[in-house]
Amino acid sequence: LPPEKMDCHYFHTYLRNEFLMNMQKFLSHIQRTIQQIEGEIKLEMPTISLDGDVNDLANDRDVVDTLEALAANWLMLISSADEELLKKVPQGNGPLAEIDLWRERNATLSALTQQLKLPLVKKVLEVLTAANIAIVDSLQIVINELCKHHVEAVDNVRFLSTLERHLKNLTHGTGFNIVLDTIPSLMNALRMVWIISRHYNKDERMIPLMERIAWEISARVCKVVDLRTLFKEDRQLAKTKMIEAKRTLEIWKESYFDIRAKIEASGRDARWEFDRKRLFEKTDYMAIICQDLYNILQVMEEFYNIFGPELKAVTGDPKRIDEVLRRVDGLVSPMEVLTFEPFNIRCATQWKIVMEEFKMEVLDIEKEAKSFIDDSFKTLRSAEAAFDMLLNFKHIRSREAINKQMMMKFNDILAQYCKEVEIVNNIFVSNLSNPPLCKNHPPVAGAIYWARTLFYRIKHTIVRFQEVEELLASERGKEVKQKYLEVAKRMKEYEDLKYDQWRENTEEKLPILLKKTLLAKSPRSEEIDTGEKTTRFTVNFSPKLREIINETKYMEQLGFPVPEIARNVALQEDKLLRYTDGIKQMLDRYHALIGTLNEAETQLLDEQIQELWRVFRSGYKRLNWNSLGIGDYIVRCTQSIGKFESLVHQIHKNAEDMSNKLLLIESTNLFKSPASKFEDYLPGAKEYFEYIKHERSRDVEHMVHKYISIGPLLTKMEGLIVNTNTGRASRLVHYYAFWEKKVYQSLTTLILKNLQSFNAAVIRNTPLFQAETILSAPEIILQPHALEIEKMCVQCIRDCVEVTKHFVRWMHGTCIDCPPQQTGDDEPIIFSFFSDISQNPLIIEQAILISQNMHKLLGSLTKYLNRWKRYRPLWKLDKAIVMEKFAAKKPACVVFDDKLQFYLKVAQEVMQQPMVKDEQCIRLQLEPLASTVQETAKGWMASLGKLLNESAKEALYELQENIEVRN
Repeated sequence: LPPEKMDCHYFHTYLRNEFLMNMQKFLSHIQRTIQQIEGEIKLEMPTISLDGDVNDLANDRDVVDTLEALAANWLMLISSADEELLKKVPQGNGPLAEIDLWRERNATLSALTQQLKLPLVKKVLEVLTAANIAIVDSLQIVINELCKHHVEAVDNVRFLSTLERHLKNLTHGTGFNIVLDTIPSLMNALRMVWIISRHYNKDERMIPLMERIAWEISARVCKVVDLRTLFKEDRQLAKTKMIEAKRTLEIWKESYFDIRAKIEASGRDARWEFDRKRLFEKTDYMAIICQDLYNILQVMEEFYNIFGPELKAVTGDPKRIDEVLRRVDGLVSPMEVLTFEPFNIRCATQWKIVMEEFKMEVLDIEKEAKSFIDDSFKTLRSAEAAFDMLLNFKHIRSREAINKQMMMKFNDILAQYCKEVEIVNNIFVSNLSNPPLCKNHPPVAGAIYWARTLFYRIKHTIVRFQEVEELLASERGKEVKQKYLEVAKRMKEYEDLKYDQWRENTEEKLPILLKKTLLAKSPRSEEIDTGEKTTRFTVNFSPKLREIINETKYMEQLGFPVPEIARNVALQEDKLLRYTDGIKQMLDRYHALIGTLNEAETQLLDEQIQELWRVFRSGYKRLNWNSLGIGDYIVRCTQSIGKFESLVHQIHKNAEDMSNKLLLIESTNLFKSPASKFEDYLPGAKEYFEYIKHERSRDVEHMVHKYISIGPLLTKMEGLIVNTNTGRASRLVHYYAFWEKKVYQSLTTLILKNLQSFNAAVIRNTPLFQAETILSAPEIILQPHALEIEKMCVQCIRDCVEVTKHFVRWMHGTCIDCPPQQTGDDEPIIFSFFSDISQNPLIIEQAILISQNMHKLLGSLTKYLNRWKRYRPLWKLDKAIVMEKFAAKKPACVVFDDKLQFYLKVAQEVMQQPMVKDEQCIRLQLEPLASTVQETAKGWMASLGKLLNESAKEALYELQENIEVRN
């Protein structure tokens, strides 16, 4: 701890000790008070009145008899109390118990003495003396003895109280440091008591007191030194504890003899000739035990100092070291489980046996350690680490025998160092042609640095060896030194050769590299004057130049003189790097811009690009890395690129607007279906195609409007490029053609996508419109007719393609609509995209495909309707003729019934047929046909009924006539 914290710690410890001792003192006062209250002996006082003259009372026989009996009682009480006090011994082995005994005796005797001094007691004694009673003399002797003992108790309490503070420190002090400070002061206090006291100036009183003090010191040491936990504590703290314990036991004896010598030197006071065996036999023995325990801890520390991390690192055999350390740990195991008290002098023989066994085991471990060290030093991992360890052992306390063994291992270290030199030499030789380089190191300086690293690896060790003069002075040392010098010389020659080659090469090539132009064309680029987009520029800063700069910096760090030109270039490194970064950023920006241009935009901006190259020209024609105007050149180029970039962004913005308009045209739906008015509603065929036509005409207006707005945007771009707004600039001819082609592609895509979408809708199983089926005897036909539906579909397809007629072509080399061309009396010819798009094979193919699919669909529906032809007799036969022929046969009623059942079945069967038939994009409504057939069947039934009625009526008339005839 820092000094200020140490002072604070001791201050708090002092306050704590003071508080504990004051509390102990307060407790003693309380205990004495309780004893006086509980143990006070009370003399019986006379119950009769003793008022009056002493002689008168002495002549009164009854009074005298009563007082005599009372005096006899006092005599017996005082004698027994005094005798009992003399028999009491201190309660405890410590010195404080003796002080407590005298305080208790003083309290009891004081109580009796105070009672004997009462006026009533004195008058009783006067009356008995006047009456010449014999018991008075005996009582007076006892009282005198009591007073004598009281005076002795008072005197002893007074003098022993001067020792109390020291004795309490001895008993209750928190550490040995307090005890060590207390013992000399206590011994001085004992000397004062010996000189001044009237009762503690005799051997029979002082020896027991000192014996108790010795016991207290011994008990204190026994309490602190616990062998079961001592060896588990921190080793340094345990050693300190044993030193303090031993010192405490020794200072007790030393202080005694110091005071004894002072007493003898004074010549005035009685000498201390106390029984030394009683006072010091136990403490001396305990001091020996403490020394033994300290020696054990020291041995443990010495072993741990030897078998530490250093030895593990050097020998490379941690497993065997750990085994030795386990044996070292086992040294104290017997002492942690002792069956006897080591501080008991009666067990001295047993303790001696334990120590002998400990010493034998220590010798055995030393022997094993020597063997291990011998084996380990034959296979060293590092000569320097082993050397450091040996030097450390010179300063670290360890076993003397092992230390001597260690100091004999310098030859093994030299042998290991010789191996290390050979390893380093092999590494050097094997990597001469291609040395391993550190990150960012240039080739030459990196190779020299590598060689120096190898050199320092062996040099550092041999420099350390010079700390031990006799090491390199031996024969073996001289051999090792010579080998080291040979390897070092080769490395130095390698360094010099590398440096000379680099210097010569730098002086030759550096001026040439600095004269290179700032820019260079990429090897794959065409000539700049061709104006092709493939032309690319690169920063013409040679990697060799950067390498020379790095080499120069590292060479100076390595301590080599560098050429003046190389130093100047290295000093300008930041400026050159700033230039190269500026040029690279400039070129990256330029190439990124050029990369965004398509072929049409490149042709459009050809003059601007040529102007930009004219600004670049000095960078690849005139300026080199020695030039002073590099910074200005970068600024000029950056400004020109910025201006060009602004123009490109505006061109791209306008191009994006035009692309978006064309995209909207492409995405227009030219076959919009009408919305359903209610669920399951479908428009008729004619209504469906009329709706598509109507919606298409509206959409075409919007598309044409967007197409017309492209021209002004191109005129705006013309203003940006050539500062005119004619719409016919010669520099934009290719650009006009580019966008006209884009318009053609968009319209082609528009038509093709819509036709494909409509074809998919035709063949999809989702009806778009509906058609009714009607009976037009003798045929069943669609309404509208199939041919009419097919014609409407073809017309819709034609109208879709003819949408492109509204998109007027531009005049050649302009973005201006071509005016209508009058040819005779015919209608004027309008040049639109229709003529090209209508001849597009894909569009023609798609239109034919839709017509074919629609034709197939209508054929399929016609085939389906042919199923109804089985009911054809209902409307094909002439009902009147058939009925006339049937009536002529005069059929029976059963025949009529069969006919009626047949027609009834037909009428019911027709209505059970599905009334709706969905076939791809057409929904067939069959209800009109079914109703017509049902009505026809019912007509046949009515005719049969009428015929049956007439025939029955005729038969009844005949029957009536027959009945009348017979009657």
